[in-house]
Amino acid sequence: QVQLVESGGGLVQAGGSLRLSCVASGRTFSIGTMGWFRQAPGKEREFVAAITRSGASTYYSDSVKGRFTISRDNAKNTEYLQMNSLKPEDTAVYYCGASRTIGLVTTTPSFDYWGQGTQVTVSS
Repeated sequence: QVQLVESGGGLVQAGGSLRLSCVASGRTFSIGTMGWFRQAPGKEREFVAAITRSGASTYYSDSVKGRFTISRDNAKNTEYLQMNSLKPEDTAVYYCGASRTIGLVTTTPSFDYWGQGTQVTVSS
């Protein structure tokens, strides 16, 4: 099993920045792709970004491309999401996900483990 714990959420003004972290523990050797998803009130969980185990490949949703950057440090079993130029529509609970799949995956069912989520609120 793998456990994921997110941190770094909070309240920020529009145009500001936040960096989310996700620390993995347990059977971390089994983790391939990692990703970030978000869920706003009344909406389904949506894909934000993903990164392969090596870090060589990344993928972003159109809504965050150019503003968010995903990265990971395998030595620390940690992935990050640097969020710049935040907008009120970025307000959501952000979830870290880990997949046993080595190749790049971006759909919710492809992720095997989830964190508990961290709230990001962007005020206008």
